[in-house]
Amino acid sequence: MIRVLVVDDEALIRKGFQHILDAAQDIEVAAAVPGSQAVQVAQEICPDVVLLDIRMPDVDGLTVLAGLRRLSHPPVVAMLVTIGMDEHVATALRSGAAGFLLKDTDPEQLPFLVRILAAGGTVLSSKVTRTGVDVCLNADPQEPAARSLVRLTDRERAVLVLIGEGLSNSDIATRMHLSTSTVKDDVSAILTEFKVDGRVQASRNAEGACLLKPPRDQEGG
Repeated sequence: MIRVLVVDDEALIRKGFQHILDAAQDIEVAAAVPGSQAVQVAQEICPDVVLLDIRMPDVDGLTVLAGLRRLSHPPVVAMLVTIGMDEHVATALRSGAAGFLLKDTDPEQLPFLVRILAAGGTVLSSKVTRTGVDVCLNADPQEPAARSLVRLTDRERAVLVLIGEGLSNSDIATRMHLSTSTVKDDVSAILTEFKVDGRVQASRNAEGACLLKPPRDQEGG
């Protein structure tokens, strides 16, 4: 079960995200709170993933992000943003956020994106901004892979993360509540986009493009 903390100053947003995510069998919204309570609640409930509003009236989202990163067991954090917040997105990514989601993300895609985050991947919402992509890009040799990454759908990115974990098509189908044929189609699309022949090569390209991250106990080591 993936434990999620939703942090937003608007109760309607919190309730909406909670309703969508709680409907997934493998996801539990452990708490949904305003920014002023985020760090304390995260320390108490130890969520796997935090969805954090980047701009709140009571406390700045980047300040909350810094506090979450200082916890003894820091969660994966994705920022909730609206269109036209490129500068804030870039700062958040440089400060350790695992990506960003637009607040109008398709509800059907939201559980997939949370699974990407829980698996250690980076999420760039489908309507990704140019600045967000540029921050995520690594050195020039990896740039083609990163741009291929951006062209994948949200679901294909989720499948790619699970390929990187070594899961088979049937295991991925079970994890994501999809049919095996749908997963096969997604894997084929991923290999075609990266112009590679095998799953291992695709995973390596995605890691270079910052979608896949090392396990949290290896970070900084």
